[in-house]
Amino acid sequence: MPGPTPDAPHHTRPTLEAVAARAGVSRATASRVVNGGAGVRQPLVDQVRKAVEELGYIPNHAARTLVTRRNGAVAVIIDEPEARIFSDPFFSQHIRGISRELGAHDAQLVLLLVEGRGDFERVSRYLAGGHVDGVLAFSLHTDDELSSAIRRFRVPAVYGGRPGRPGVPADEVPFVDCDNRGGAREAVRHLAGLGRRHVAHITGPRDQTSALDRIDGYRDVLPDADPALLVDGDFTVEGGARAMAELLDRRPDVDAVFAANDLMASGALRVLRERGRRVPEDVALVGFDDMESVAEATDPPLTTIRQDVVGMGRLMVRLLMERLEDGGRGPESVITPTRLIRRASA
Repeated sequence: MPGPTPDAPHHTRPTLEAVAARAGVSRATASRVVNGGAGVRQPLVDQVRKAVEELGYIPNHAARTLVTRRNGAVAVIIDEPEARIFSDPFFSQHIRGISRELGAHDAQLVLLLVEGRGDFERVSRYLAGGHVDGVLAFSLHTDDELSSAIRRFRVPAVYGGRPGRPGVPADEVPFVDCDNRGGAREAVRHLAGLGRRHVAHITGPRDQTSALDRIDGYRDVLPDADPALLVDGDFTVEGGARAMAELLDRRPDVDAVFAANDLMASGALRVLRERGRRVPEDVALVGFDDMESVAEATDPPLTTIRQDVVGMGRLMVRLLMERLEDGGRGPESVITPTRLIRRASA
């Protein structure tokens, strides 16, 4: 079969020069528009964008980086074991919100997981290399070193959750969090309002500020509660089950439980059923988060405190983009509201 003749047409990628010629502007003007630079009048911007669309021009990432000094990428750092990240719907909801908002800003998400010392060193090297424009970090623990690395490498950042590392001011880096303390108060008030006399709390890990704030909310309502009614959990189903079993052994008269998240509440519900306790007749149960895949799937469906996890992820991105536009300054942190969602468990 004969090959193509020497003068047969062939297709090449359109060049920036071709865009400039089609738009009737200089190459420099076309470059500023295509790569996100400033200082071009709107009519010329419209002409260049029309030419880009007509020719199917694909901008060169390296050129865009030179013009904007941006990589077009944001690191999302989660300080949790991989198994928990992919089993807890809280993280998928958070990442969903972040991903949607980054897409709206034409930025890529780079997911970095930190599970041990080796991971921390790898992530630190990555941040030091200047591969991303900023960092969104959440599920931080009070003993983590990530916040120190973020400050050391001067990477613009927004935290998901109130920072709690000793010696690090909470307002040093903007954060987005829900009203953990207020939500916990509402949960406990609801249980007390049902006439329950022995209201227990299954806590989250005490090295995370969200768990500490929810403990404070519980104590705001029940300052004289028996310390035996507080049992430590770890935000997992198994941790909630262990805590509930320990609680029933300690205080078999418990008639209400506020669990610091929905997964622990579902584990507690399983143990209550195994021990022959009816929910809500014998023990009323309230969770936190309102992860619908958990709260609506339990039997009975779970009364819980709702926080807008997807919306908080989107808000983190917006705050980070404001920081990037402002050269690393402001904005202020944001605390989002929570509300009680009543279902059948309490």
